Amino acid sequence: MGERVVGLARLIHECSPVVALTGAGISVPSGIPDFRSPGAGLWASVDPMEVAHIDAFRRDPERFWSFYGQRFQTLDGKRPNAAHLALARLEREGLLGAVITQNIDGLHAQAGTRELIEVHGTIARSVCLACDRRYPLGEVRARLASDGRGVPRCDCGVPLKPDVVLFGECLPADALMRAQRLAQEAELIICIGSSLEVYPVAELPEMTLALGGRVAIITKGPTPFDGRASVRIGGDVVDALESVLAALGISPERPSEPAAPPRSAQA
Repeated sequence: MGERVVGLARLIHECSPVVALTGAGISVPSGIPDFRSPGAGLWASVDPMEVAHIDAFRRDPERFWSFYGQRFQTLDGKRPNAAHLALARLEREGLLGAVITQNIDGLHAQAGTRELIEVHGTIARSVCLACDRRYPLGEVRARLASDGRGVPRCDCGVPLKPDVVLFGECLPADALMRAQRLAQEAELIICIGSSLEVYPVAELPEMTLALGGRVAIITKGPTPFDGRASVRIGGDVVDALESVLAALGISPERPSEPAAPPRSAQA
């Protein structure tokens, strides 16, 4: 890993702007399962089309929320790990312009990332599709616990939907356009913990390459861009990013340390 880490550190130092694109793999060290790992992924025991599709939400909100209530429990109390903190530190050092994430867990915001695009939304709030009223996670939890049928409801009586992109829904246009613009402007996009198979986000590295930028990849499994990446690092994302910080002469933060609150987080 040593030469590749040094190579990535050199690219980060030389390129500007630099953008990070993160997927589920960056949150696995925080105790959050990814989606597709055999036997352990989130979809290993359930059909996502039955529990995480917009039609499933509309057809059977009770079944939908029986799954998402468990999802809330899975995310409860989870903290940013050293990989999240490393990206926030790179941003504070002026070496990283923004983080684009496919994750809904909110850990980048907790870690202190300021320029954050959550292209799949965030579990931090839920929305009423009838009146567009939004409720923070704590309020949604309370309404979920107090409803006899296990469905958190808006004051107007309509079931709330987590403010995340479900199967069958389009990504938020503003977030996607901003992510595309960042990818097109980037001299380097670092793809971390993502299989780069879920579109349209998987098109972002292609946009960077098409305009003369470079792609670096840090993830365990294979991706369609491995052969075109300037740097490809496998293994643990925490070890890789902490090693990159060290190569840049930056001391990493420990996960137990409080992270600076985000000044802005855009979904």
